[in-house]
Amino acid sequence: MTIATTITILAISFLISVILAPIFIPILRRMKFGQSIREEGPKSHMKKAGTPTMGGIIFLISIIATTVIVGNLVNVFTSQTVVMLLVLCGFGLIGFLDDGIKVIFKRNLGLTSLQKLVGQIIISILSFLLLRVGGFDTTITIPFVDWSIDLGILYVAFLIFWLVGFSNAVNLTDGLDGLVAGTASIAFTAFGVIALFHDQIDVAIFTFSITGALLGFLLFNANPAKVFMGDTGSLALGGALALVSILVKEELLLLIIGLVFVVETLSVILQVTYFKLTGGKRIFKMTPIHHHFELSGWTERKVVIVFWFTALVVALLGVLSEALL
Repeated sequence: MTIATTITILAISFLISVILAPIFIPILRRMKFGQSIREEGPKSHMKKAGTPTMGGIIFLISIIATTVIVGNLVNVFTSQTVVMLLVLCGFGLIGFLDDGIKVIFKRNLGLTSLQKLVGQIIISILSFLLLRVGGFDTTITIPFVDWSIDLGILYVAFLIFWLVGFSNAVNLTDGLDGLVAGTASIAFTAFGVIALFHDQIDVAIFTFSITGALLGFLLFNANPAKVFMGDTGSLALGGALALVSILVKEELLLLIIGLVFVVETLSVILQVTYFKLTGGKRIFKMTPIHHHFELSGWTERKVVIVFWFTALVVALLGVLSEALL
């Protein structure tokens, strides 16, 4: 894939997001699809109550349109493309239902954890079955060394764990203006470059479509945000990111490239575990860990910029490791 094609993909998806945002934001506002803020969250976030949510619809439409348009133009629309769109739309639909329940009933909790988990597992299993039809490789590659492990039929359990885990990890990270839009666009760009290393043009088209769409969305989602992506966007992005790492056969490299999401999730796990073991003591002031830095005196913008920079460093590390091997 040429540089010109890559720029074209980025430009198309970026422009679609930029065009759609001013259309959808007023609609979401008129429908009173405003964000409910957690009472136990930072008090400074209460001013964000009522900001239109479910904005993930904006970049999801952009991603789907760009992937389909460019894929057909360059005659690269494969079974993997279908699976990527399935996971993106499927996890996005779960998030859409979750967001819908929240805004309609004016509460911070939408679908139950079990309901979301069942939906995510069903989509994950379906994606595995579709990949197996095409003779999908069930080995896992170990980063930095030329080792791989064939999981065979057990790969389906790994795929479920990976998609569900990172879908929820990205969802947990989505707590500050522009945080996920920025970090995810960096991670998808890294995997887009890796896909080109592997000559997987279909995956590259999809990942760069996401990057462009997120950058366009970021114009409206950066602090102070005019719209939030909601679970509609974050669950879709997390599932898609995990699947992309699987398709390029660099699954475990996602632990590096997606380090921000991993740390955010670990902070919650550690906090909850320590709280239960010590009868109420805490390691962090609040989790996910981006709130800890807020409560430590950092401005929201500073937290986001530092996390973006961290995401960029680990993404470069991941791409460099791939390029040198």
